[in-house]
Amino acid sequence: MNLTELLDGHAHQVLQGDTSTRISAGMHFDAHRMIPGALYIAVPGHREGGPEAIQRAVDFGAAAVLVEGADDVRVPDGEVCVVRVPDVRVTASAIAARYYGEPGRAMDVMAVTGTNGKTSVSYMVESVLRIAEGARFGVIGTSGSRIGDEMVPMPPSVLTTPESPDLQYLLGYMRDRGAAGVVLEATSMALLTHRVDDAHIDVGVFTNLTQDHLDDHGTMESYRNAKLRLFQGLCRRAVVNADDPVSATIQALMPGAVTTYALDTEADYRAGDLRGDATGSRFTVHHRGRAYPAAIPVPGRFSVSNALATIAACHTLGHDLGAVIAALRLMPPVPGRFEGHTTALGTSVIVDYAHSPDSLEKVLTAIGGFATARVITVFGCGGDRDTTKRAAMGEIAGRLSDLCVLTSDNPRTEDPDAILDEITPGVALSGTPYERIADRSEAIRFALAAAGPDDVVLVAGRGSEPHQVIGEELFPFSDMAVVRHLADELSRSGAGTLS
Repeated sequence: MNLTELLDGHAHQVLQGDTSTRISAGMHFDAHRMIPGALYIAVPGHREGGPEAIQRAVDFGAAAVLVEGADDVRVPDGEVCVVRVPDVRVTASAIAARYYGEPGRAMDVMAVTGTNGKTSVSYMVESVLRIAEGARFGVIGTSGSRIGDEMVPMPPSVLTTPESPDLQYLLGYMRDRGAAGVVLEATSMALLTHRVDDAHIDVGVFTNLTQDHLDDHGTMESYRNAKLRLFQGLCRRAVVNADDPVSATIQALMPGAVTTYALDTEADYRAGDLRGDATGSRFTVHHRGRAYPAAIPVPGRFSVSNALATIAACHTLGHDLGAVIAALRLMPPVPGRFEGHTTALGTSVIVDYAHSPDSLEKVLTAIGGFATARVITVFGCGGDRDTTKRAAMGEIAGRLSDLCVLTSDNPRTEDPDAILDEITPGVALSGTPYERIADRSEAIRFALAAAGPDDVVLVAGRGSEPHQVIGEELFPFSDMAVVRHLADELSRSGAGTLS
């Protein structure tokens, strides 16, 4: 496809070269991913690219360059085609969808947004539709991209929602391999930066809004408004959590196109009779005057809320309600979301993504509902992220645990000890004993060695993330893999508890 065809209908100005240039190798924001025949999109401020990297992209073989901004854009040497557009991110989304043949139109596309629950709901949707119908569904999110169990190879990334060229490539890949649909996690920054603008989303799901990402958005109002973009023309129907006040705004934005679910409020899908233990949750789904017994292999009210979102979203897409509910009880555990492991000593270890005050409190409250001995919490806070939540998370962990081990999450470019300095006052306020061990592996080792047979160890903050971000580098690190390795090592060494 040539650049003229890609840009047809979009405002643009040719600065150099000929738009008949053929684009045959995709498009990227990252200069180092350029190969001959690819389109380079120079996004201002992009860490791996931007206008400053245009010449490098051309040297790597870029067939053409897309820019935005002032008249002083530096045009590269040679005759490579350079085109200016009003907003490269908006244009990139549209032309990437066009380049890959509008793949979202060929499948059912569901996008899940909210502070917590995006990964769990995405995983549940794929699992229950596979169990209930044998359906092939794609998943795009925190844990990577896959169709069923087949992982889609992509360059390592810290982005939950890929940039628009990669997202459209993934949608096209999944379409071409027979996926009936795709469920993707739509982060606030993805919505704000137009990554999902042309995904042709059939159902947008809103889970909740609690404090997080204020480093990106500044205020809760701005964070909320970023989430609301999904429901301002980007999806045809919405499924929303009526227990969260933001749901009323979404209903006003999409009158007649919103389905609700709730635990505590009247809704189209409501859960009652909640019961649970360490093995999971049992409840009753109420919908249009009928009651359906349901169960999921994950404890906690938050898990039931995620299950309701899954039920409502799948039914809204046209899948059989009874079959979806029945499939929930057969669903495998969500990796990194209340994922459990029992050591040889009998200690229960739970790995969870809880990385905000609200999510940490919900997970620890769920654990408190079934723990019969001590709760030991290993956690930290991400570097270069919202600092206002650090002491609050310390207080929550201290209040709901018997021992806290403060450690690094993804420190990024911050000093790990400086991050712990900001968490510590919250834990100290609770009076709960704590240890500070910046090395995450050593912190997990300490917690496992300190735990007795009936204790519960929560390793929180990273879930199923396969890398730890230190400085600007990604280092392989899986919390559950480390837990399994260290638990086995301690068992073989015959190490006793430290308590």
